[in-house]
Amino acid sequence: MSSITPADVEVGAKGDGGSPRQPGRVSLGGLSLNLRSSGIYIAFALIVALFSVLTDGALLTPQNISNIIVQNSYVLILAIGMILVIIAGHIDLSVGSVVAVTGGLAAVLMVNMSVPWPLALLITLVAGALIGAWQGYWIAYFGIPAFIVTLAGMLLFRALTLTVLGNQGIGPFPDQVRTLANGFTSGYLGNIGLGPLDGADLFSLLVGLFAVAGMVAAQWRSRTARQGYGQAVDPMALFVVKMAAGAALILFLVVQLARFNNLPWVLVLLAVLVLAYSLMAGRTVFGRQIYAIGGNLQAAVMSGVRVKSVVFWIFVNMGVLSAIAGIIFAGRLNQAGPTAGNAFELDAIAAAFIGGAAVQGGVGKIVGAITGGLIMAVINNGMSLIGSPSERVMLVKGAVLLAAVAFDVWTKRRAGAAR
Repeated sequence: MSSITPADVEVGAKGDGGSPRQPGRVSLGGLSLNLRSSGIYIAFALIVALFSVLTDGALLTPQNISNIIVQNSYVLILAIGMILVIIAGHIDLSVGSVVAVTGGLAAVLMVNMSVPWPLALLITLVAGALIGAWQGYWIAYFGIPAFIVTLAGMLLFRALTLTVLGNQGIGPFPDQVRTLANGFTSGYLGNIGLGPLDGADLFSLLVGLFAVAGMVAAQWRSRTARQGYGQAVDPMALFVVKMAAGAALILFLVVQLARFNNLPWVLVLLAVLVLAYSLMAGRTVFGRQIYAIGGNLQAAVMSGVRVKSVVFWIFVNMGVLSAIAGIIFAGRLNQAGPTAGNAFELDAIAAAFIGGAAVQGGVGKIVGAITGGLIMAVINNGMSLIGSPSERVMLVKGAVLLAAVAFDVWTKRRAGAAR
């Protein structure tokens, strides 16, 4: 079932050998690059470079990078769950309303009822899971399309939020919740000099180096395993380029954050979620079943996949992640408001599709969804820095989304024509 997750670069079955030219592929210096899976990262780099020039470098200042991460963390959390829903061939329009109702529940528990914050967070996560189970039941076992169920959920849970909160917000939240949403790690080992870059937190730098070592080790192990099974792998030169680019990005990000207020706690949470869900999607039976359902439902049924159960748990997972996003968003604002989460579902869906998810399902990666969310975040932030009006920001974001989906459809048509 490994064929249901597309490789970034496909070469001959012998590993580093050549491969015939295929749709959606370009050759760069003798290396065959799959634009469908790698193009999103190239586009992200170009967008960052463009806005860095337009803002005279303000986009990449330490404080602004920190702001981008903290201000968009909840959308990135939602994108992790949304990419799994879309891979399975479904959609979830209710996540913004679930963010609002779970944030409101957390506020009522912690502020109005004085429930200890750890217990309140646990109850909120359970409530998110129950919301996901409610919607997952109607979709998986009753057979109602996810579009209809989650559209109804969007209205139901928004009405419930207004019922609980009325027309006013509830706050402030305990310090621990606000620290998770807005706080930073402490300088446990002090600062270290970086020459013209001044000083930076040593602990944050060590975390960055550990992350780079882990990334390289994981990718090398995956490459070696694929070679052992006789599967296609990247040419060594391209593999080195990818690792160098990834390491440079991680170290640049960490250095800039270490020069400001160290690593945001929400970034630590995001890193844990991305790692856990990437391993789940790529290394577990459940993850491969998600791809199988979205790639070919009939084949998945004939292969013995328990489709109803998998779809049900996908939506339970989406409910839990929506609750986490609701807690983070409410903690960042230091209050839960009745209008929280408006249009969050659109941002999460856009992040998934821009990040490489296929319209028909069966294709997508967690890292791709995060990259898509960061593209939207950079566009928002960059255009704000250059003083663009809100309507122009929406125009650009809409054009980027349309271009991403059009590219997906175009590559599919070329692949079909090649057969």
